[in-house]
Order: sequence, then structure tokens, then C-alpha cells
Amino acid sequence: MIILYRVDDRLVHGQVVEGWVPHLRAEELAVVSDEIAGDEMRRMIMRFATPEGVDLKILTVAEASAYLPEAEKSARKVLLLLPGLAEAVELAGKGLRIPSLNIGGMHYSAGKNLSIGKAIFLNDQDCSALKTLSSSGIKIEGRGVPSDTPVDLMEAIA
Repeated sequence: MIILYRVDDRLVHGQVVEGWVPHLRAEELAVVSDEIAGDEMRRMIMRFATPEGVDLKILTVAEASAYLPEAEKSARKVLLLLPGLAEAVELAGKGLRIPSLNIGGMHYSAGKNLSIGKAIFLNDQDCSALKTLSSSGIKIEGRGVPSDTPVDLMEAIA
């Protein structure tokens, strides 16, 4: 089963491996990114960062759209990691049912002028993607680690 859908541009890093994996007792990390899937060096770095005993799958969006429905039916606890909102919109558009989406980190870059908390920076395109996802029934929250109080991002961008 997919226990958390998370957007975080850093993907496999400290907050995930030290916070979310033990909190959720995740057995697998599924990274969905066409870019990462095609980059051997970044795939290797993520393998080194993945905790012992936790499987790592790195999938293109197309591969994920075939794999994730099966993962959802499985007894394995899968934490799904997306580098950005575009991948979430694409997966939802392919029919993947995403009940809720955790936004953990979308870091500052040029043009990202809306800041929510310490690690979520949005531009107009991001806000539009969040509205699209929310309008399809997906609950959107901002939260870095399990102990943080969730932030209602739709209220924050309204």
C-alpha cells in the first residue's frame, strides 16, 4: 500500500530517511522521476542514502503508472517520492488515485515568489498545479517531518 505521497525536490534525504521512513515503517521508497531514472549517478547516490532493509525503486512516470496500482494493492508499505508537482499532476491524469499529497520541500529558485514556511516556495505554475490536484479531490498538506503541524496549502494560496 502507498502510505504517503510526498513532493520533495530533494527526494531521498535526511527528513525522509530519519523522519518519515521510521514513522511510517516504510518498506520501500518509490521515486518517480523521468530525470532521475535516466541519471545513473543520482540513482547511485539515492541507493546509498536509502536505509538498510528498505527497498528503493526509481521509476519513470510511465513505469510508475503501471507499477503503483499494484503497489497500492500490496501489503508492502511504500513511500512515494516525487520531485515536483508536474509528476503528481501527470500521475493523477493517468488515473492514479492520490487521496492526499504531502508537500515537504519545494525550495527557492528564480520566480518562486510565494513562500510558505521554511521550505515551500511556489510560483504561479505551482499554485495552478496545486489547484488542479485539489479540485480532483486530493487533500494537500505542507509538512516537512511527521512531528510538524500540517499546513493547509490550499488555504495558504487562496
